[in-house]
Amino acid sequence: MGSADSKLNFRKAVIQLTTKTQPVEATDDAFWDQFWADTATSVQDVFALVPAAEIRAVREESPSNLATLCYKAGTQDIPPTQLWAVLGFHALLPTNSGAVIMAATIRGFPRTRSGGPWVLCPEQGEDDDENARPLAESLLLAVADLLFCPDFTVQSHRRSSVDSAEDVHSLDSCEYIWEAGVGFAHSPQPNYIHDMNRMELLKLLLTCFSEAMYLPPSPDSGSTNPWVQFFCSTENRHALPLFTSLLNTVCAYDPVGYGIPYNHLLFSDYREPLVEEAVQVLIVTLDHDHTTSASPTVDGTTTGTAMDDADPPGPENLFVNYLSRIHREEDFQFILKGIARLLSNPLLQTYLPNSTKKIQFHQELLVLFWKLCDFNKKFLFFVLKSSDVLDILVPILYFLNDARADQSRVGLMHIGVFILLLLSGERNFGVRLNKPYSVRVPMDVPVFTGTHADLLIVVFHKIITSGHQRLQPLFDCLLTIVVNVSPYLKSLSMVAANKLLHLLEAFSTTWFLFSAAQNHHLVFFLLEVFNNIIQYQFDGNSSLVYAIIRKRSVFHQLASLPADPPAIQKALQRRRRAPEPLSRSSSQEGTSMEGSRPAAPAEPGTLKTSLVATPGIDKLTEKSQVSEDGTLRSLEPASQQSSADGCPAEEEPGQVWREQRRLSSASASGQWSPTSEWVLSWKSKLPLQTIMRLLQVLVPQVEKICIDKGLTDESEILRFLQHGTLVGLLPVPHPILIRKYQANSGTAMWFRTYMWGVIYLRNVDPPVWYDTDVKLFEIQRV
Repeated sequence: MGSADSKLNFRKAVIQLTTKTQPVEATDDAFWDQFWADTATSVQDVFALVPAAEIRAVREESPSNLATLCYKAGTQDIPPTQLWAVLGFHALLPTNSGAVIMAATIRGFPRTRSGGPWVLCPEQGEDDDENARPLAESLLLAVADLLFCPDFTVQSHRRSSVDSAEDVHSLDSCEYIWEAGVGFAHSPQPNYIHDMNRMELLKLLLTCFSEAMYLPPSPDSGSTNPWVQFFCSTENRHALPLFTSLLNTVCAYDPVGYGIPYNHLLFSDYREPLVEEAVQVLIVTLDHDHTTSASPTVDGTTTGTAMDDADPPGPENLFVNYLSRIHREEDFQFILKGIARLLSNPLLQTYLPNSTKKIQFHQELLVLFWKLCDFNKKFLFFVLKSSDVLDILVPILYFLNDARADQSRVGLMHIGVFILLLLSGERNFGVRLNKPYSVRVPMDVPVFTGTHADLLIVVFHKIITSGHQRLQPLFDCLLTIVVNVSPYLKSLSMVAANKLLHLLEAFSTTWFLFSAAQNHHLVFFLLEVFNNIIQYQFDGNSSLVYAIIRKRSVFHQLASLPADPPAIQKALQRRRRAPEPLSRSSSQEGTSMEGSRPAAPAEPGTLKTSLVATPGIDKLTEKSQVSEDGTLRSLEPASQQSSADGCPAEEEPGQVWREQRRLSSASASGQWSPTSEWVLSWKSKLPLQTIMRLLQVLVPQVEKICIDKGLTDESEILRFLQHGTLVGLLPVPHPILIRKYQANSGTAMWFRTYMWGVIYLRNVDPPVWYDTDVKLFEIQRV
């Protein structure tokens, strides 16, 4: 039968379904079989032949017929050659009408197995009802079976083709893992048809899981998604091979292929769409708020399996459980290399424009990397064990710098910063940053010669001084990262040192300090950076010391900051005249790297999804003190630990700004305004002692050299500073404080909103969720 005839028959069947007002018995095979009798109906055909309005009509007027159709499609004993039509119907069902299956069947999830009209089984009598599965469960299990169906999604291991459903139900799917990698050594022969079928099934899973999009964001982020909960439970016998298949498919993917220029224009890459769906399904199944459940501990045990059995049982979500128990070095290496290769792909520069394929799913990869580090501490330690972590750092800095002016990419900015905050809580990250930066990825930042630490500081400076206004909540995070790594930075370049001083200059203007209740925190963070470097890394940091001496007036102004009401008012009036908080003047911008493009704002009309607010830095992190042996000791907020600079550790600069708000005044309009008491409450705690001592000792010596030798040449002064020492002249070194990221329900909710927003915007062909009643976020245009 020709393709046109089969489409006509399919369309006739749909019309019959939409016009029947009476329930059709599940036993009426003649009626139901017409939906998958022909092999010529593809998923795209189904989208074209079944308008959304018709599916809505069936749902409203004869819901039992829609449920029977779902059920029949999930339980038919259909040979692989005829699965396309079933797949097409499934792909369509959840999408076109605010997730039909959701409206129809999800609500059946919390009920008993016999609860409600959606428990439909063919030929079931009243007595069988107790054991009937809810339709949604049947659908998910059918999809799981189909993902390991010989000759449909996996290569048959037998000579004869498999036509019976018994084989699908009895085969050991661990032998059919899609790709070599974690826990599986054999790489199956690539098969375009199998990849396409897997992709459509994963799309269907994603649509089933999308219940989260239809619930408003709530502080109770611990609420689990029943679809994901069931699919990732022991009820799904394919959970382990599917988790492994998804992870290996993503991490083994190489978009550049054989390294032939323009190769992606010659051969269509059918792997990429599968990899995109795989990484999206993976991050959705790993959406798990582990602040509310026990997660496996980190100990040094290793066993012979890919998953570590020595740890406690861990979360009920098997995907999270498996992820947290991966422990073999070769598996970590495979995952890290794969993610780094894919994240670096958009940065690949060749002499031939457009000659390499650029992937588009870097945001999903960043979420996956975050999950790996957050749920598997052994993986995090592995990442930081060698300079391989820099292969993750450089792409993240590239994305941050590139997206800084684009309002539609605020989410990307946040996740990049969150990952760097998480990494910066570990000493090894700061140590790794000392590696020289030689790979010249063209970025719109000043040219410098130095280390990865210099690159990080230069990019952060660029974000703060030339990003858009909505990035201001990230400033605390950016500077916390710099504080965390500062005790380990052996030698900052002159370019990076000047950038840090420029930030201090900008943040310590009176009008900026007095214009918001927590702006002074930024000054505290920067002073802490300078103190850490002076106390712990003075020897290699003559450039920074020189920059501090040159800008000494900034520190003297801070020490004599006026706190009287007239001075405060005068500063605020100046603010009204100069609304821009940070100017680029005096930061000696310098020329940008060759081949770089300036960061561009979003094109007008670009779609973006809204995000929930992120918690403040005091909620995002907890303070730890580094002991002499290098171990971290958590500082309880109540402890009265005081640093050498007279700044109580638990007060600076985060937790007690509420107390400072009390000291400031709120006018009747609710507008915050600074008071003298408020300024004095934090001015007295500014950690200036170390820097003032340094200036007191070195400034006269530097001035003497300049007068004696008539010097205007920096190099001579730098040489003097390189050989100078402050041993015995500085205050006793303060303990190093690290602010480590701590899991909290606020960030769990943020990640859920961000992840589903990315998935929504990336699935526009076909437009899976478009024009449905999404509540998790708003869809906005720039």
